[in-house]
Amino acid sequence: MADYVSLSGGEEPPPPPQQRSSKPRIASLDVFRGLSLALMTFVDYAGSVAVVAHSPWNGVHLADFVMPFFLFIAGISVALVYKNTSRRSLTSYKAMVRALKLFLLGVLLQGGYFHGLNSFSYGVDIEKIRWLGILQRIAIGYIVAALCEIWSPRVFSRDARCNLFKKFFFQWVIVLLISCIYLGLLYGLYVPDWQFKVPQPPSSDLSPNESYAIYTVKCGVRGALGPACNSAGMIDRYALGIEHLYMKPVYRNLQICNNSKILQVTESSPSWCWAPFEPEGILSSLMAVATCLIGLHYGHVLVEVEDDKDRLHHWLIFSVGIFAFGMLLSFIGIPLNKSLYTTSYMLITTASAGFTFCALYYLVDMRGFRCLTFILEWMGRHSLMIFIFVTSNIAVIGIQGFYWKHPENNIIHWIVAIFVHK
Repeated sequence: MADYVSLSGGEEPPPPPQQRSSKPRIASLDVFRGLSLALMTFVDYAGSVAVVAHSPWNGVHLADFVMPFFLFIAGISVALVYKNTSRRSLTSYKAMVRALKLFLLGVLLQGGYFHGLNSFSYGVDIEKIRWLGILQRIAIGYIVAALCEIWSPRVFSRDARCNLFKKFFFQWVIVLLISCIYLGLLYGLYVPDWQFKVPQPPSSDLSPNESYAIYTVKCGVRGALGPACNSAGMIDRYALGIEHLYMKPVYRNLQICNNSKILQVTESSPSWCWAPFEPEGILSSLMAVATCLIGLHYGHVLVEVEDDKDRLHHWLIFSVGIFAFGMLLSFIGIPLNKSLYTTSYMLITTASAGFTFCALYYLVDMRGFRCLTFILEWMGRHSLMIFIFVTSNIAVIGIQGFYWKHPENNIIHWIVAIFVHK
C-alpha cells in the first residue's frame, strides 16, 4: 500500500482483492470528508454572513464545525488504517512521517508564504512565519491517535459489543488525562500584564525606533476566558513567539473592537484588539486531540461491530450522551468557544460530527444513495489536492495571473465585481 497523506491525516486502505466483496470501502466516510471540505470552502468565501463566519468569541456558527469534523474523520480513519498492526515500530515510524509531511505542508500553505489574492508576490520572513494552522492541528491529532491505536494495550472479553469501552480503556484514560491537563492549565495559570508591538505606516518623519507602537494589555488574573487574558494565548506567546501567531484573530469582529462605522479596529478600541492570537494554538490543540480520539471510538465500532443497525444504535446513543454532557457544561459556565476549544465546544461539535456521520452512513452505505453524493465522495478521496488548490487560493491566484493589459483586468476581479460588489 502506498504511503500518502490525506486531509484527514490517514486514508482508509483498499482491502485485499479476496476481501473487497465482503469488506467494501466506507463510502460515507469519503462523503463526510468531501462535505467538510465543501463546507470549509463555502465559509471561506461566504464569511461576511454573520451566521456563517466564525463566532467572534463565545458561541458557535457554521464555520466553527469545520475543524472538529476534520479531526473526527481523522480519528475514524486511524481506526481503519491501523486495525491490524503487527510491526509496531515500523508502523509508528510511517505514521510519524505521514504526520510530519502534513504538518510541513500546513506551514507552507498557511505560514504566510503565499500572500493572497491581492498580491502577485510570495515568500515569508522566517521571523514572522506562522507555525500552526489547520493542517498542523490535524497532523497533531492524527499522530496522537495513531500512536494510541498502535501502542495502547487491549482488554479482551467474551462480550464483544459492551466491551468497546473496556477493550480500549487505555485510550479513554488518555482522553481524560488530556482534558484534565487542559482544564488545569486553562483555569490554573496566572496571566500577567503583557506587551506587543504593532507596525506603523511608513513615514519619513518616523525614526527606526518609532516605526512601531507598543501596546500594553492589563491582566494580572487567573482563569480568565476572554480574548485579552486567557492562558491559551499566554502559552502561545511564550512558546511560539507573538510574531508567529495569527495576525487577524476573529475576535476583532467583536463590537468592542470593531467600529460600526468604518468596520475596523481603531485607536479607541481596547489594546488587545490589535494583538495577534493563534486559534490553532498549543493549549487548544489538546482538546482537538480529544476530538480525534473520540472519532477513533467511532472507527472502533466500524471495525468491531458487523451489523449496520447495531453500529448506528451505538453511534447515536454515544452522540446523544456527549451532546447532553456538552450542553450541561455550557449551562454551568464553560462557554462554547472555538478559539479556546473549550470542553463544551469539543463535546457538542464532536457529537454533531457523530450525528452527521450517522446520517451519511445510513443514506450512503446502508441505503445506497451514492448517486446523490458522488461529487462529495470524489472530493473526499482527493481532499488534500482540493485543499491545496482551492481553499489556500493557489488555484485562484493561478487564474488571476492571466490578465488583459493590466493586472486588475482578470477573471477573478470581474467575478468579485459582478457578484460581490454589485
